[in-house]
Parts: sequence; C-alpha cells; structure tokens
Amino acid sequence: MAEPFDTLMEVQQHDTMLDQLRHRKQSLPEQAELALVEANRTRITAEGAAIRVQVEDLTARQLSLEEQIAAATKRRHEIERRMLTGGVSASRDLQAMDGEVRHLAERQSQLEEQELELVAEEDPLDVALAENEKTAASLDADAGRLQASITEEVARIEETIVSEETQRAEQSARLPSGLAEQYEKLRSHLGGVGAARLIGSRCDGCHLTLPSKEVERIRRLPAEEFATCEQCGRILVH
Repeated sequence: MAEPFDTLMEVQQHDTMLDQLRHRKQSLPEQAELALVEANRTRITAEGAAIRVQVEDLTARQLSLEEQIAAATKRRHEIERRMLTGGVSASRDLQAMDGEVRHLAERQSQLEEQELELVAEEDPLDVALAENEKTAASLDADAGRLQASITEEVARIEETIVSEETQRAEQSARLPSGLAEQYEKLRSHLGGVGAARLIGSRCDGCHLTLPSKEVERIRRLPAEEFATCEQCGRILVH
C-alpha cells in the first residue's frame, strides 16, 4: 500500500509530534520548579509580614515608653529647678517635692528597664527579618532564572510547532477528502492517533494482535481501499 496511505502516516507522525510538543510546552520541569519556588515565596512573604507586625508592635511600645520617660524626666527637672531656685521655702513643701522627685526617678528607672527588655525582645526579630528578606531575595532570583528558562524553551517549542504545522498542512492537503475526514474523526476520540501501521499481525495503534483471517483479508484489499482495526477502529496502513 502506497499513496495516499504513506502520506496519511506522515500526517499522523506530524500530529503525534505536535501533541508531544504541546504537552511538553505545558509540562516543562522548570514550570514545576517555578511553582514550588512561588509557593515558598508566598510562605516567606507571610512569615515576613508576621515578623513585621511583631516589630511594629514593639516599636510602638518603645515609643510609648520613650514618651513616658521624657515626660517623667521633664517633670523631675522642673521640680528640681524649683527646689534649687529657692522659690519654695516651706519644709513640708520641700519634702513633698523631694518625694515626688524620688518617685519620678524610680518611675523613670522602671520605664527604662522595660524599654531595655523590649529592645532585647526585638533583637532576634530583627535577625529573623533580615534572614527572611535574604531568603525572599534568593527565591526571587530563582524565580527570575526559571521564568527566563521557561520563556526561552517555550519559544523554541513554539517555533518547532509552527514548522510541524506547516509540514502537516502540506501533507494533509494531499489526502483525499474522505480519508482525511475519517482520519480526523478517529483521531479526535482515539487519543490523537487515527491511523496506525499493521506490523505483522499487530495493530501499532492499540498494540493488539488481529486474527490471522482478518490480517489476510486486509492484505488482499485493493490498494485504494483502507481497512480499520477491528480492535480499536483506527485506519490500518499495511
């Protein structure tokens, strides 16, 4: 069996190649890697946001303490200045002012201790945030590299697809309309393979062995008549 069945098999080969190329385009290993990197980047972003919330809370608490320390210091200095200028002479008033100064000094000391505790609490958060940002930058670099690789590979695949489609169209145009229609119909619901060769007594489409009588019948068919596999229904080229 020669034309147009040899041409049909060439069309099938192009279709098989096109299916493989389109599948490869959608399932590049770099795409899976990129998805993992993006998932890790999302996780790192969330972790960084959580750390920043803690840092912001500590910063706000430190600012509040600093304001309280400044107010206590200002008030103490004002009282001390009044005591030193002699504006107050009554012993009872001076004792009260001295007591307030001591109270303010103790309060200031307590506030400063609390501030130091907050600073100590923030230090490991600063380290964790720096490490988080470093990891994020590394993941961004990985994502950029993978995306560039994907773009380059997809461009190569698409170029090959265009070439295959052009050759396929040229071959398909040589097929009789009836044969082409039957092939397209079969290919659409048989996993992309509408025609297969008969190799010995085995269909190369479904890989099943045909009965010997059926094989003999097919081989005696006129050259212009095509047969189909009784197992899978594909056009058999022999």
